[in-house]
Amino acid sequence: MQQTLVLLKPDAVQRGLMGEIISRLERRGLKIVAMKMIWMDEALAKRHYAIHEGKPFFAGLVDFITSSPIIAAVIEGENAVEMVRRTMGETDPAIANPGTIRADFALDIGRNLIHGSDSEENAVKEIELFFSKKEIFDYSRDIDKCLTGS
Repeated sequence: MQQTLVLLKPDAVQRGLMGEIISRLERRGLKIVAMKMIWMDEALAKRHYAIHEGKPFFAGLVDFITSSPIIAAVIEGENAVEMVRRTMGETDPAIANPGTIRADFALDIGRNLIHGSDSEENAVKEIELFFSKKEIFDYSRDIDKCLTGS
């Protein structure tokens, strides 16, 4: 099974949308194997957004993600990276497909509620930033048999 990192950003927490967002991911058949609320510090934010360092919007990203607690989660499932990204929708909610999290709830490109890893390789790196191996659980659910056909 593939795993991916999901972050519910400060706007999701502040607007009370955490349950709705997690519920949408679970209804897609995805499984939460780790989850915690944290207040990201500047050092972690800079490591997480290192790919954007030097870009004009980098400081704003760091300021925003450290402005409030967030939810960090490891989500597991078949093609989890792609499933989460399709469920999230485009980064810019103005062009996100109707029915996606961002199209339905996000206010603008900077306040778009949720982060999901963009590749399996980045998911591994991002998960390691937020979770130790002992914080990620391997368990089965009754519905998993229906979802996998075994």
